[in-house]
Amino acid sequence: MKISEGLSVLELGNKEHQMHPTLIFDENDVILIDTGLPGQFENISEEIAKAGVSIDKINKIIITHHDIDHIGGLASIVNKVKTKVEVLSHDGEKPYIEGTKMPIKMTPERLNSMSEVERNDTIEKLKKLKVKVDRTIEDWEVLPYCGGIEVIYTPGHTPGHTCLYLKKYKTLVTGDALNVFDGKLTGPNPVFTFDMKQATESLKKLSKYDIQTVICYHGGVFTDNPNQRIAEIANINS
Repeated sequence: MKISEGLSVLELGNKEHQMHPTLIFDENDVILIDTGLPGQFENISEEIAKAGVSIDKINKIIITHHDIDHIGGLASIVNKVKTKVEVLSHDGEKPYIEGTKMPIKMTPERLNSMSEVERNDTIEKLKKLKVKVDRTIEDWEVLPYCGGIEVIYTPGHTPGHTCLYLKKYKTLVTGDALNVFDGKLTGPNPVFTFDMKQATESLKKLSKYDIQTVICYHGGVFTDNPNQRIAEIANINS
């Protein structure tokens, strides 16, 4: 779905469990923010083509956090496209993306609840998703791409979770810090959030931005006075 010239939201999966990576591009860079689940390479390729760009033109991927629905397609894209892809993430997510740590939600208790076959299969699948992070990004850093992309460190959902503010478009890409449910902007989902208190506190950092459009990985686009709604969510849950 086209948001503006050079900015599109991809739609992966079915409507019940749809994911929305963000594509931002100009004459110099084609940047994908988050990558869907394993096995969705063709779906991603088709969605990028709808935006008028070839997946082979991607030269940067920014990961908001390491949950499998955000990094699942990373390895296949990096390995299959024709360009050299630079992978960027916050330092707090790097060890999980590179596979030196188990995913934060793959707790010992969860692993121990599995049969030995299931546990070994899960570990082998995770190994195949490992990708080197080429560059770590920091809080308030402005990446000089596509009109400027400001990094906002918003821990809570995961330790190194980040949101991204696309300055040219006055658009906030939220990862899983926010969601859209039944057309309404909502806070982080407590079922899947590692530290709900910290995640809600992180939302207060967004008050400094002039946000006209919000892109949520789960739920898609929200444009109904997002600054006011974000402030309401932060206060309601604080």
